[in-house]
Parts: sequence; C-alpha cells; structure tokens
Amino acid sequence: MGKVGDGLEAAERNVLTRPIPSSASARMRFLVRQAKGSTRIVAQRLGVSQRTVQRYLAGQRKHPPKALAEALEREVRKDWQPRVRQRAERRAATSTGIAVEARARFGFTAAPGSTDDSRMRRVTQHLPPAYARRLFDARAAGASEGELRDIVAEGLQEVYFRDGGRRAPDLVVEFTDIDYVEISY
Repeated sequence: MGKVGDGLEAAERNVLTRPIPSSASARMRFLVRQAKGSTRIVAQRLGVSQRTVQRYLAGQRKHPPKALAEALEREVRKDWQPRVRQRAERRAATSTGIAVEARARFGFTAAPGSTDDSRMRRVTQHLPPAYARRLFDARAAGASEGELRDIVAEGLQEVYFRDGGRRAPDLVVEFTDIDYVEISY
C-alpha cells in the first residue's frame, strides 16, 4: 500500500487494546479459530499446505521461515480485535475526527500574483469526522492510494489552508512528494 494507506494501518494498530499472539502456534490457533476449525482455509490464506498448518498446531514446528512468519503476522493483524477497530473508526467518523501529520510538497492553484510555488511543509492538523468517514469508506471500498491521498489533501485544504472558509476561498492545494503521513484517531 502507499503512504496514506500505511498511515491508516498504523493508526488502526494503535487503537488495539492487546498485542497479537507472539508465537507461530498461537497465531495458527487464532487463524484456525477464526476459520471455524478449517485448517484448509488457513493454509490457503497463508499460501502453505494444510499439513504445515497442522504441524504448527501440534507443536511439531515452532519457527516459521521468514515468508510464512510475515504472512502469519499480516493475516492475524487483519482479524485481530475487529470490534475494537470498528468502535474506534465509528467514534472517529461520527464525533472525534482524525489527526493527520504529513510532510509533503504542497503547491497551490490560486489567483494570479499569489505565492503558489510548491515547497516541502510539515503540517499537523485535526480533520473533522466527515473526512474520517470518507477516508474509512474509501478504504473499505478498495480505493487506490491516489484517492486516499486526495481525500486527505481536500481535508487539509479546507481546514488548514482555507481555515474553514475564512480565507483563500479559491485556493486549490496540490499534495505531492509525500515524505510521510501519520494518522491517529
């Protein structure tokens, strides 16, 4: 994924109340429990054989190869504490909003004679719940990184640069060359 998508994933990890299981066998047990006891489904998700999953469950194998360890962690993170995530997202989308810190190149399309040269800026801004809702809905719908970036850019444009409509009403912000994006909710 891209920088905005990674920022959303990191924010999601920060709302979790418990760490994911640490051992490979505990992670396998969790995935099998999520799959309602089907080792075949877990094997397909991880890209390994069903027998490999069974070996980890039985304790015959303890240290997975790097590729399997990464797949295990990725798949467990997807399913870990779904209600906690939903509650945090719902709260951000309805009442609290999200905080965005970004270091990127901001350029402007504005009236002639204004300073519209792009430059690197670090901006930290709280965005209202409407932008959080749009961001979460777009991610759930499988939006591209560009679409997620455009939602964040529109939010920063409206709240930070236009100051909620109090200044620069015709200003259009270009959000490019992203160094990093950190999101919290």
